[in-house]
Amino acid sequence: MLHTVLRSATKEVVLGHDRPFCLIGERINPTGRRIFQEQLREGDLSAIERDVRAQVEGGADVLDVNMGVPLTDEPELLAKAIQMVQGLTDLPICIDSSVVEALEAGLSVYQGRALVNSVTAEDERLELILPLVKKHDAAIIALPNDHDEIPMEADKRVELTRKIVRVATEEYGIDAGDIVIDPLAMPIGADTTTSLVTFEVMRRIRDEIGVNMTCGASNVSFGMPDRHTLNAAWLPMAMTSGLTSAIMDTRTPKVVEAVKAADVFLGHDDWGMAWISAHRAKQAASGT
Repeated sequence: MLHTVLRSATKEVVLGHDRPFCLIGERINPTGRRIFQEQLREGDLSAIERDVRAQVEGGADVLDVNMGVPLTDEPELLAKAIQMVQGLTDLPICIDSSVVEALEAGLSVYQGRALVNSVTAEDERLELILPLVKKHDAAIIALPNDHDEIPMEADKRVELTRKIVRVATEEYGIDAGDIVIDPLAMPIGADTTTSLVTFEVMRRIRDEIGVNMTCGASNVSFGMPDRHTLNAAWLPMAMTSGLTSAIMDTRTPKVVEAVKAADVFLGHDDWGMAWISAHRAKQAASGT
């Protein structure tokens, strides 16, 4: 059983196939949020406090922080956002950027052991990002796609996963437990069979390689109606296939509760005590 250990200055979160599912709150991200982008361009980070509070209250274990806003100094903005988030919560952070300089800036101010989002199997990206991950003793999310395309075949994704793990462990001395693979959850709107491939990839990575996995959970329902119901059905199925965490919006109780229920049935919630405690807390809050 490989474990991925993430830390803030005071709190530790462990990903593992024998551990409760890890919820990575995705909301601190300006993608598709025009007003938030405008605020960030003006140097107004106040919306981050609201987003942090909502994700934490929804049950997030880790917070993904992305500051990819055009026409801004992303390294400076990301560093400021990470420092702000660390002042608001003790949850570990997933530092999310495609810009190497921004990752460096974020890692340099982070207090703890971060998860870096992300790297692909392309040689040049591995050469740029893996030394940074090793230098800062972080964990890394890696996607099994290369410069050609996102592979639709399970065999190709598993092959690229093996490459990532080999390069990271043998060439850069990164522990296999610190590699978290994104098995590439594709939208079912155009092709409902894509999830079958992803489930196969998850099972093979779990059984043949053993590393932890994560994904952007909302991707699967993109373009479909009633997305929360689809996500709430898909995540427990992914968990039984080997998914150990997901980047998701924890403001959606239907989805979060489906994950917590699956933890009970998978034996990751001893005696169902977390489920019972959460139920009692809801009853107390509602006065019933």
